[in-house]
Amino acid sequence: MTKECCWCNFTNEEKQSILFESTYWYVFLADNQDYIGRCVIVLKRHCINLSDLNLSEWIELKELINRLEKCFEKILGAELCNWSCLMNDFYKSATPNPHLHLHARPRYRNAITINGSSYADTEFGHHYQPKKETLLTDDNRKTLFEMMKKFLNQEQK
Repeated sequence: MTKECCWCNFTNEEKQSILFESTYWYVFLADNQDYIGRCVIVLKRHCINLSDLNLSEWIELKELINRLEKCFEKILGAELCNWSCLMNDFYKSATPNPHLHLHARPRYRNAITINGSSYADTEFGHHYQPKKETLLTDDNRKTLFEMMKKFLNQEQK
């Protein structure tokens, strides 16, 4: 664990946002729901590059990708998922201390309805747009969190 890394030292409050926890990974529902269901997948140990993952971490990441994509499809009707591991923001600091994480952005051809509110993926079939505004209301985010958490934490058969 690295003291200077906030991703290595989650607060108890931050841990309340965990959708799913495996042996090597945390899955969080992203604060900014610019794409409905957007998640951040964080390696539990401090690691800088994908190439530094050990075989067990890779295998578990593959299983986690399967679980998340199934959740996106079954719960939200996603047709595809955009995955990214960019980590550029860490290097804006004079003393970068990157921590390996990935972003998952489910993408939808049809609008999603949560608690009667409809959300459309206006860029479906195109690259995702960085720095978009969040789309979900707080109540709808809570509903989404509970739906996804329940699905991800049930035994997968």
